[in-house]
Amino acid sequence: MAGSSRTTAAKRAKERARQEKRTEKLQKKAQRKLEQEQNPAERPAELTVTYNEEGQPEGFNFHDF
Repeated sequence: MAGSSRTTAAKRAKERARQEKRTEKLQKKAQRKLEQEQNPAERPAELTVTYNEEGQPEGFNFHDF
């Protein structure tokens, strides 16, 4: 019976660590969401198509998205 109490204590410690980690993750997620709401990304609402001299549409750059 002496061995079973140590395993129970270890299980409790592991579960407590899991709960703390889960709580930290939820707090970080809430913080990121709050920051995103306060500072929305500045990007154009629609992409603008540009044309070259021949009238062909030019491709979009990586930063257009």
